Amino acid sequence: MFDRITCDPAILGGKPCIRGTRISVEFILELVASGASKDDVLRSYSHLTDADVEQALRYAARFLENEIVIGTEARP
Repeated sequence: MFDRITCDPAILGGKPCIRGTRISVEFILELVASGASKDDVLRSYSHLTDADVEQALRYAARFLENEIVIGTEARP
C-alpha cells in the first residue's frame, strides 16, 4: 500500500520517509502547508518522483484518519 514510505530507526529517528532518501513525510507536508505545489517540491527535490509526493500525502491522510482530537475551551 505504501511501498515508497519507510520507517527506519537509524534514519531521522524512525520518522516515515520517502524510501531511499532522508526526506520525511512530515517535511513534504510542511512544504505543501507553506504553499508549495507538488511541482514546486519536484523541482526543488529532483530525486523525488510524482508518485513519491502523492504517496507521502496519502500516507499522512491515512494515518490522521482516525486521529482523536480533544478540544479545550480557552478561558478568559
